[in-house]
Amino acid sequence: MKRLTTIVALSITIILCACAGNKEQQGSAQQNNSEKMEKKTTLVAYFSATGTTKAAAEKLAELVNADIHEIQPKQPYTDADLDWHNQQSRSSVEMKDKSSRPAIKNKVENMDQYNTVYIGYPIWWYIAPTIINTFVEQYNLEGKTVIPFFTSGGSEAGETMKYLTPSAPNANWKDPINLTGKSKEEIKKLVK
Repeated sequence: MKRLTTIVALSITIILCACAGNKEQQGSAQQNNSEKMEKKTTLVAYFSATGTTKAAAEKLAELVNADIHEIQPKQPYTDADLDWHNQQSRSSVEMKDKSSRPAIKNKVENMDQYNTVYIGYPIWWYIAPTIINTFVEQYNLEGKTVIPFFTSGGSEAGETMKYLTPSAPNANWKDPINLTGKSKEEIKKLVK
């Protein structure tokens, strides 16, 4: 009888341990599913030459709960490169040639996971810098909502869309948003 009682007790213990193990696995699986569901589906990508666009991008990313990605030129821009008064400066030469595609040193991993992509840049010569075309052309943005945003010393978006949309003709482009000097509250109203 003692032997039978011991066998029954051991059997019950084994069953209980197995059930507990399954619950731990289920809990772990649920946690993994939650983490997958928490993956962000919005990206804020930006190019900033002086830090102005970076500040706007950081506010925007926080407000829309997005991942953030800085578009970094392979060859960083110096102050001399950005001298728009000098017709021979790097930025002047690039912007005169609309087919210019400055190289980018970094990429977005898993662009496929994003449904909405905000792309930020300063306005140069009334359009987006051509490095933005380089960025857009690196990815398949077909069917994605692409929302340009910009900062500027005084000009509006100009002909930005005329030169940007051909780089991703199958994206769902929205009108550019001017985030120059905007507070978080102002940005929140604009992105609604």
